Amino acid sequence: MMKKEVFRISGVGSALVDYLYTPVDFNGEAFKRHMSVESGDGGLSPGKLVFKDEFEQFAGEEYEEVRKEITDGNPPITLNIGGPSIVSLIHTAQLLHADPVEVRFYGCKGDDVGAAYIDENLKRTPLKIGNYKTSTRYTPYTEVLQNPEYDEGHGERVFINNIGAAWDFLPEDLDDDFFESDIVVFGGTALVPRIHQALGDLLLKAKGNHAVTVVNTVYDFLNEKKNPGKAWPLGASKETYQYIDLLITDMEEALRLSGCSTIEEAMSFFKETGVGAVIVTFGANPIYYFSDSNLFGVNEGTCPVSKKVKEIIIQSPEKVGDTTGCGDNFAGGVIASVARQLIDDPNARVDIKKAIAVGTVSGGYACFYHGGTFYEEYSGQKWELIGPFYRDFLRQIAVE
Repeated sequence: MMKKEVFRISGVGSALVDYLYTPVDFNGEAFKRHMSVESGDGGLSPGKLVFKDEFEQFAGEEYEEVRKEITDGNPPITLNIGGPSIVSLIHTAQLLHADPVEVRFYGCKGDDVGAAYIDENLKRTPLKIGNYKTSTRYTPYTEVLQNPEYDEGHGERVFINNIGAAWDFLPEDLDDDFFESDIVVFGGTALVPRIHQALGDLLLKAKGNHAVTVVNTVYDFLNEKKNPGKAWPLGASKETYQYIDLLITDMEEALRLSGCSTIEEAMSFFKETGVGAVIVTFGANPIYYFSDSNLFGVNEGTCPVSKKVKEIIIQSPEKVGDTTGCGDNFAGGVIASVARQLIDDPNARVDIKKAIAVGTVSGGYACFYHGGTFYEEYSGQKWELIGPFYRDFLRQIAVE
């Protein structure tokens, strides 16, 4: 494989406006009254996403009224660009600032203040735009309720989402440039239903153009609501997995995608599907991974999270922002590392453990600011801030 003048990464999936409310007491009477009773019922559950319409059916009330009660009427402390696709791609572009790389996003927005906010703030990032379609529906948004004291101080969130304009982004909105990219990424497509349903065909087309394919997931509330407790589908069938070079997911999503009750069973399921590699995050707990492909070689194991990040969170809470976007930045760091390794030597195997290391410190550093998207004051700033954590983490895992 020859080196290219410009290495292209194209991604499609969830992009929205995040509204962050914190602190929110998950043990408060108002919150507990609206908690989920069983999977997929539309109630609130720490760490999970629920759609606004589904929640209102569950609660029998307008969401805005319930939110006022849960948050004591406090306004959001910040709003930010959010979504598993666009946030991870922004981070990827920031980390690859010095490389001959073009990172592009494809998605759908409305013609409203949310879209104007995203458009204006994207100018502050190095991310480029492919087809960012405009719909007559409202721009997707998520309200994030954050409890920083949850899980022994590690924090947790609840997400209330409106799909909105994302309903109108279709497979035919992806152009030839998208499929001819060096890396093609599908991020949080459960929030872009038409793309999610067509994942198998889209991945196959990308593989036909010799692209490296990456899928990073989000909680699939639509399928959970449709078939509570059953395995979530990716695309039309299980065959979708064989066209994925790298699947990045969290523990809850890995179990739900596989329909298994343990991570060991889930990893066995993924191996049987023919997926090239899988990385499973688990909050502040070790990361599970395996690979069996020409791209990554054969690897399997676990990887710890950054001790340095955990120490700062516990010892210096004043330095902590929130955990919003940690998973998205993890994915962006992994993608950036995969790209950089392919740029450095297109014919060498990608070191999945090195990619996980960049992802780990990327996700960890997202705890130190509010929202998922970090706006650099100058090109390269984010890697300057993350770099010391990365070097410390390499020393940590060398002796563990």
